[in-house]
Amino acid sequence: MKKYAVIGLLLLLASCNYFKPEAKPQAIARVNDSYLFKDEIKDLVPPGTSKEDSIVIVRNFIDRWASQKLMMSAAEINLSTDKQAEYNELIRQYKIDLYTKGYLEELVKTTVDTVITEAELKEYYKQNKENFKTDGTLVKLRYINLPKDHPKFQTIKSKFFDYRKSDKKFWDTYGMQFKSFVLNDSVWVEMNQVYRKLPFITPDNRPQYISAGKTIEKQDSLEVYLVKVTNVLDKNQISPYEYIKPTLEQVILNKRKLELIKKIEKDITDDAIKNEKYEIYN
Repeated sequence: MKKYAVIGLLLLLASCNYFKPEAKPQAIARVNDSYLFKDEIKDLVPPGTSKEDSIVIVRNFIDRWASQKLMMSAAEINLSTDKQAEYNELIRQYKIDLYTKGYLEELVKTTVDTVITEAELKEYYKQNKENFKTDGTLVKLRYINLPKDHPKFQTIKSKFFDYRKSDKKFWDTYGMQFKSFVLNDSVWVEMNQVYRKLPFITPDNRPQYISAGKTIEKQDSLEVYLVKVTNVLDKNQISPYEYIKPTLEQVILNKRKLELIKKIEKDITDDAIKNEKYEIYN
């Protein structure tokens, strides 16, 4: 009889422990029946972080984890069945979208032809240039910013306004002495870049300085700006080919990707029909 009493006591204790949440090995926190394990935060703290900062980083992470778990539990209790069903459907659809998007991106990345010839770019530009209007004023110019007392100032000024490519050696020699400079005036730039490089030009006084062929010598007590504006293109004009070329490349590449995605989707569907993996019942 005593033997059965001992067995009964052991079974009672075991049943009590069965309903009591048991901490898992290496668990560092618990919220209800959810555990956060040590392995889940092993890469959380960057190498070289001080002990004090490490404690703060880990504690903040644990607090966020606990807060999310508690909020999730509260949501599951308080949200209506219909609302939970709606969210579960969104989650299901999001998973489908995420997987298919990732799969298509990998296929496209390894399959799409990324070589775009100059002829293709020019032809696309010719047929679609009306769709590429300037958002603001574009400018071609060159400039130099140098100390006012530079010993070679007059020579630099003369060569700058009478610019010749044959003077490359001269500019290579003295360019390092300038505070800033741009001598390539074959590139279109936006006005916000001009404002940054030439701070004496503002939206209010822009008409005074920015016009095709304009030469500028702007001095203050310490420095001087030499500027030559070679061309100006106003807002809502057809963007120059050279300026819009990177955009054209991206547009053509995106167009190829979309066409390839459509083809992949069609091929997968056709293949499934052919192999009787997909059929529609009347």
